Amino acid sequence: MKFYIVDDVRSIIKVLENIIEEKKLGEVIGFSVDAVTATAEIIAMKPDVVLVDLLMPVKDGVSIVREVKQICPDISFIMISQVSNKEMVSDAYNAGVEFFISKPINIIEVENVVKRVTKKIEMENTLGGLRNILGVSAAEEGGDSPASRKKETSDDELKAIHYLLGVLGMLGERGTQDILEICRLSVRKENDNLDECIAAYCGERDESEKIVKQRIRRAAKKGLRNMAHMGIEDSYSEVYQNYAQLVFDFENLRKEMDFLRETGDEEGKVNIYHFMEGLLIYNENR
Repeated sequence: MKFYIVDDVRSIIKVLENIIEEKKLGEVIGFSVDAVTATAEIIAMKPDVVLVDLLMPVKDGVSIVREVKQICPDISFIMISQVSNKEMVSDAYNAGVEFFISKPINIIEVENVVKRVTKKIEMENTLGGLRNILGVSAAEEGGDSPASRKKETSDDELKAIHYLLGVLGMLGERGTQDILEICRLSVRKENDNLDECIAAYCGERDESEKIVKQRIRRAAKKGLRNMAHMGIEDSYSEVYQNYAQLVFDFENLRKEMDFLRETGDEEGKVNIYHFMEGLLIYNENR
């Protein structure tokens, strides 16, 4: 898998390049600190995946994504950002960004997100090869079928939750997919009883509720930690004020911040019911 990196901070580029190559995720074939140069090079070099900073001088990351996608629609984009503006995040997804990686850079998050994107590309390439062999077009396969339209609708019904998980920096976590599917069940069945939704979800997949809840708790803990970092840096920030206490309680946010400051011995804990109820309330009111 071939990667290109765009960021106006050279140290960020170096960190990302080291992670990609040391974890054997692929090859970095180019990078740029200049958005204008980057756009031309990406189109010329045609990497599989571009990691691009959201906020840069002269031209922002969303503009790069839009311009490249017009000419090379098959290139996948991962946005790097300290997410702080919901309109910009929404614009990024609409432009064609696959996932967000939050700053400060976390090795595990980068590895998880990159693996998910590359796996998606590999699956699409495999399906494309099968279509060519069988002579089946995307439309014949169901690209414009009621089933595909149903999938688009199902994505729309969780758009607000998907956005909020991105704000929390959780989209690269394994348990995030569990969260989305359980929320989907709750929305579709109009069932506010999360215990019943979790049980139904686990039953469909023949998985232990304990294991699923552990995955959800780990993913939500990543969000708690990200919000705690944000609260330490600027407790008056729009993101922290608007979202942190929607899905986490103040006491555990405070504990997590104290733990990160090394002024407390106990980490904050996640109540997965409080967390998922917050997501559903946010989704319902968007």
